Amino acid sequence: MGSIIETQKRQICQYIYAKDGNRPHLLKEAFTDSASLKMILKTENIAFPSNTLGLNEISEVLVRKFGQTYENVYTFCVSDSLTSDKNALSCDWLVCMTEKDGGAVRVGNGSYDWVFNDEPVPLADHLTITIEQMVLLSPDYASQILDWVGVLPYPWCDVASLFQSMPPLAPLSPIRDRM
Repeated sequence: MGSIIETQKRQICQYIYAKDGNRPHLLKEAFTDSASLKMILKTENIAFPSNTLGLNEISEVLVRKFGQTYENVYTFCVSDSLTSDKNALSCDWLVCMTEKDGGAVRVGNGSYDWVFNDEPVPLADHLTITIEQMVLLSPDYASQILDWVGVLPYPWCDVASLFQSMPPLAPLSPIRDRM
């Protein structure tokens, strides 16, 4: 079972590298052609379609359009929140990024719920992304936030490492408290 989890984690890394690095071609190493995506937004500080079907549309939403708006994207899967049950894997995540237009900083958190197929090299058939919070900060905080996340283990990081050097900014308290 350990090797299945490690393979699934590698597929999740491909998704993270695709999204964060604006590399849509990598998503074919994470999702099936007919995969589905569900977004649950518990904040009004970011917008996504609630349902997306197919690899091409997922690539459009999570990589191409996302990459038009955001840069300096760092997504961390919280390794000590990981749970797995054969074809299902769930974990919490934290993201930091800057807006291309204006440089505002966003720091958010939520959870991933992945469902993989039964193939020898499993690909995701479904992903539910829950966005719990998305904190908006002025561009003045960009270097402080990017310096913090730039030295963390990427993309899998334990919660203690995430918060050990987190800037002590009051707007980030809800994220620290949630995780």
